[in-house]
Amino acid sequence: MLSREKFIRISLEVNLFFQRIMKEHLFFIEASLPPVEADNIVEADILKRSFEELLMETVSLANGAISKSILESNELVTPYTFKAEKINSILTGSSLNTDITKAELALTSDPHFEYNELLESRVSNMNHRSLNLLGEVIKFQKKLMNLVLECKAFSHLYPKMMEHDTREAELYYEILKCLEKKTLPKKNLCEELNFWNNIMGEHAQFIDGMLDPSEKKLKMTGEKFAKVFEKLVEECIRSSEKHILEKSLKTTESIRDFKKTSTQGILECEIKSIIPPLLADHVLREANHYLRLLKTIYN
Repeated sequence: MLSREKFIRISLEVNLFFQRIMKEHLFFIEASLPPVEADNIVEADILKRSFEELLMETVSLANGAISKSILESNELVTPYTFKAEKINSILTGSSLNTDITKAELALTSDPHFEYNELLESRVSNMNHRSLNLLGEVIKFQKKLMNLVLECKAFSHLYPKMMEHDTREAELYYEILKCLEKKTLPKKNLCEELNFWNNIMGEHAQFIDGMLDPSEKKLKMTGEKFAKVFEKLVEECIRSSEKHILEKSLKTTESIRDFKKTSTQGILECEIKSIIPPLLADHVLREANHYLRLLKTIYN
């Protein structure tokens, strides 16, 4: 069972990362749907705003209570997040609360922070409300994905990307369910690595697929990363733990650098693609998150 300090800190860190990821998934859905899907656009917007409200509350609770490593990882926000949000809001007309990003950029870590009973209660309540909202989001995403697969609705998102986003939501749901019991999910090394190596490989596929055909060099790089991560998943059972960790760490550092360069290029309108600037920053943050997890396991 987690101590009070670990329960509070881990809960806040998990929610800070995943609440932003979830609300951005909903933003991408909202912006990807044609006007005829007015009801689904409204539902995505309501769920997005609900997660924004939760995230703002989480940020207010987290100052001083979270670890220095998560702040330094750039998995919560990056130097590009605020600009990406502003550009995407202008280009799509869909709203994003950039005040949350400003507040997150100001977060600190206090080694002498007092993890008291009142904060524990408030964090527990936060986890519970996040879990309830997340259940609604998963249900909505699965409904929309089925409509698209049955050709009853159209979205500019790949069906594979919708399924990808739902898997991330289900991981978040699993973590929150464990946190309710003051524990964390029990997974072996391959289960842990394969989830995120799959995610990284699919990011590479999405980047390749959303780059303009003229961006041949970048598309080749995306395709190469997709194949490397696919191979990592296949190798996990057969390889030693040290080997697969080292290889996953090295490959994730490389794709992080690729995503960082791509984000900069997209923000400066130097790369031809249909990749929203916020999506580029979004997948960069997920790579930063996985890198921190890998370093924690490796050390």
